[in-house]
Amino acid sequence: MVRDNQVWTVQTLVKISALGVVSFVLMFFKMPVWFAPPFMKFDISDLPSLLGAFAMGPVTGIWVQLVKNLLNLLVEGSVTNGVGEFTNFLVGSVMAFVAGCVYKRNRTFKGALSGLGIGIIAMTVFATLNNYFVMFPLYARVLGLDLDTLVRMGSAVNKHVVDYKTLMLFAVVPFNLLKGTGASLAAVLVYKRLSPVLKQ
Repeated sequence: MVRDNQVWTVQTLVKISALGVVSFVLMFFKMPVWFAPPFMKFDISDLPSLLGAFAMGPVTGIWVQLVKNLLNLLVEGSVTNGVGEFTNFLVGSVMAFVAGCVYKRNRTFKGALSGLGIGIIAMTVFATLNNYFVMFPLYARVLGLDLDTLVRMGSAVNKHVVDYKTLMLFAVVPFNLLKGTGASLAAVLVYKRLSPVLKQ
């Protein structure tokens, strides 16, 4: 098994690539949620990066996220000039890295649950601050919109969204909690079965 502080083998690179491809495929199974603007879609594509972070170290999760989003850019293209993909990469990497770091210190089921829980919280906090100050303004600028338009998109599906701050509080925060929880539950269900293969 190759750790973050060791030289990666070809086998490790193949596993990272495979996890990235699976993650990319999972992005096709996305759906809108009832409380967030339509451009925010739920999927469990962060699952493979969590598996990689647990089995091969926290940094592996970041590499899986990179492969996933590069593949998405190459195959699907981007209507946001890469803003959406960059956001996805950052947010998913935070969760995988944090969860992987916690689990690395305590390789038990309890450690995994703690890592996933802390990872979800870290991802949600990071995503909210990042979207508020950087990504939503950049997203709006790239699409030729203003922030009020994004707020109206949120208000159309969520009556609690009345301004930019409530868009973050009642759409971005629950969206990331839901997304992180979905990927985490999937990880709990499949990690034990897949870990022997990933750790070889």
